[in-house]
Amino acid sequence: MTVRFLTDEDVDIDVVAGLRLREATIDIPDVKSSGLRRRSDPYLLELAALEQRVVITCDRGTMKKHYVDRLKRGKPTSGLIILPQQEAALGQIIESLLMVWSASTGEEWSGQIVYLPFR
Repeated sequence: MTVRFLTDEDVDIDVVAGLRLREATIDIPDVKSSGLRRRSDPYLLELAALEQRVVITCDRGTMKKHYVDRLKRGKPTSGLIILPQQEAALGQIIESLLMVWSASTGEEWSGQIVYLPFR
């Protein structure tokens, strides 16, 4: 199955817009425009697991903690990609996420935490 994403509130909307501009068929709802604003990290992780979506975040603290907690409890996870918070890497972030989308399957991301190290 093709990778499906879900971005949380920490992700710059320009990342989502850039992905959609480059690839119109990418499945990437964002919390800000999907009626999910202010939902807790555990809620978003549960939703992502149910919908088999890899979560994209800039939150290296609470989102990662809740994701690891899910793993420890044996709950399903669909993957977590943690982005840098600097805007200077916007193009690199978009290219990297497009590569993930085009070169892997959703199943490969289960239980994975990946940091994109751009500055």
